[in-house]
Amino acid sequence: MHTPTDEQAHAADAFRAGHHLVLQAGAGTGKTSTLALLATRTKRRGRYLAFNKDIARDAAARFPSTVVCKTAHATAYAALGHRYAHRLNSPRQAAWKTGQALGITQPLRIGDHEISPRTLAHTVLRTITRFCHSADRTLAHRHVPPLRRLNTPAEHAQLTEAALPFAVKAWADLHQPEDGVVRFDHDHYLKMWALTEPRIEADFLLLDEAQDTNPVLEQVFTAQRDHAQLVMVGDSAQAIYGWRGATDIMTGFDATQLTLTRSFRFGPQIAEEANRWLELADSPIRLTGSETIPTAIGGLPRPDAVLCRTNIGAMTHVMHLLATGRRVALTRGGQQLAALAAAARDLKNGRRTTHPELVLFASWGELQDYAAHDPAGRDLQPFADLVDTHGPEAILAAVDQLTDENHADVTVSTAHKAKGREWPTVKIADDFPPPQDTDQHDPHGRPIPEPVNDTDARLAYVAVTRARHHLDLGGLSWINTHHPATPTVPLHRASSLPAHTRHPDATVASTHPLT
Repeated sequence: MHTPTDEQAHAADAFRAGHHLVLQAGAGTGKTSTLALLATRTKRRGRYLAFNKDIARDAAARFPSTVVCKTAHATAYAALGHRYAHRLNSPRQAAWKTGQALGITQPLRIGDHEISPRTLAHTVLRTITRFCHSADRTLAHRHVPPLRRLNTPAEHAQLTEAALPFAVKAWADLHQPEDGVVRFDHDHYLKMWALTEPRIEADFLLLDEAQDTNPVLEQVFTAQRDHAQLVMVGDSAQAIYGWRGATDIMTGFDATQLTLTRSFRFGPQIAEEANRWLELADSPIRLTGSETIPTAIGGLPRPDAVLCRTNIGAMTHVMHLLATGRRVALTRGGQQLAALAAAARDLKNGRRTTHPELVLFASWGELQDYAAHDPAGRDLQPFADLVDTHGPEAILAAVDQLTDENHADVTVSTAHKAKGREWPTVKIADDFPPPQDTDQHDPHGRPIPEPVNDTDARLAYVAVTRARHHLDLGGLSWINTHHPATPTVPLHRASSLPAHTRHPDATVASTHPLT
């Protein structure tokens, strides 16, 4: 590697002294290189827990042989998960068939809604997933997910009372190594392993992407504190997966707090842009760009990548670019969007859908009305507009026209899915709306906007730091003229909370298929 920076050398000294460490590593600051530096300066044996298989594979080529580089799932599989190999390879089956095998055969009436056996089966399986991501030892009411359109606590309580006994039955089924009715997946054995309170035999543990750690892994990692030196590295400002259970465990961790702030990805101009969003996100770090890397901020007619806030925004850009004859790739493909388009087609054809986010709608008109008039459904409006403008068949056809990234002219991605990626040139899409105006006005009579919330600031920070050489700020350009009020009393919104102020992955417009 290059000559270590002062920050990297400081981290190596603190590691050699045996301190537990937290490394706040900004975008492109060489966190993996830094961890490799730590590992090469000791003869002790360590473990590196990677965020995904690709990162683990890359790290294994860079770390000394004294460090085992694996994902948390691979570690759990070696310890316990291999016992369930037979079930992991079992064929997929529809959730409603799993529900039937568990005894879910009757509809459930809650208020004005009839919950079909299929919907209840989906809910039960999602309950298991939420439990597996948690640090809890037993299934509880809080693991049962809410259903769209069940709006009152009493209605959700009825759903919980119906779903939880089946979830307990499903969890018991998953413990059978050879045969069972519930399809076994990797999160299941990870949770089972965590419940054994495992001891990881190593002198030190390195946890990568710590800001996105699920509570189940946090519990395992921190439990090693008494016998192993713990080092976690990540970027609190990139903590953008809270909607799926991840928590930023870095800020409050009892350890020596250090930083990596020199980015080797881009130059000073993009670093300056990143710092605007880091300040808004109340991050503990600010970045310095590399003077030797030429970078610019300005318009881009043909970027290498277009980054969107939502999957709906991504699909809109895909269809526009395809219409201009460009070869387009969509990060992680379009399977989720295809599933959503198929659900819309069912509703438009007068059939109910089994899509977990749309199961309680009896028709497309009902969904349109909900999206247009119900405050809880405003996040669905872009989806409804997309379907009404192009039709489900056109969306499905566009997904079929997608190209592999290696052969594409441009890659379209959400900011969430772009995390960990980089491109020479990046354009920010126009679906990053500014904060809503308050009912206060400046001396010229213009409405004063709300401050940027930290969730939006973190997502914007991730987006703007994906570019190496040229960034088109595009849909985030409003930040150049954003001047929020700083009153001593709470601001009042001019209207009810819009979709864009909610976390983009908290609902259908983003979580599953839409971001």
